[in-house]
Amino acid sequence: MNRRWCARVALALLAGLAGQGIPASAADTAPSGPGKALAAQVNNAGMVNVRVTPLDVSADASAWRFEVVLDTHTVELNHDMAAIAALIDAAGREQKPIGWEGDRPGGHHRKGVLTFRPLDPAPATLTVKLRQVAPVPERTFTGMLAR
Repeated sequence: MNRRWCARVALALLAGLAGQGIPASAADTAPSGPGKALAAQVNNAGMVNVRVTPLDVSADASAWRFEVVLDTHTVELNHDMAAIAALIDAAGREQKPIGWEGDRPGGHHRKGVLTFRPLDPAPATLTVKLRQVAPVPERTFTGMLAR
């Protein structure tokens, strides 16, 4: 076993023991401070590995940007990323992205940036949701905004 994998499993176990409830498949980077801060998160469900990394979700940003990386060796990644993505605030309100800049549909590896209008007021918790990334109906990536 490699060290990174062992560290992710250990973090997931510790988070679960502490009541954080982070499943091993979603834990990728160690949260700092109280709560689970917005950091890169990975979902390895199904046949596609998906990593979402917040690039800019600051209060003064004109747009909130999230890098999305998809990797697989079994299915075609033919998704319209702007159509399957949403930003969810703590109250459950959903916002569609204003753009996707990145790889075009197809292939087994895709990378790009989803852009959203900043939520006003900025919520304490944000969730990026991706729907129907084969064969998983919904993947969520949630974290707390720094205040």
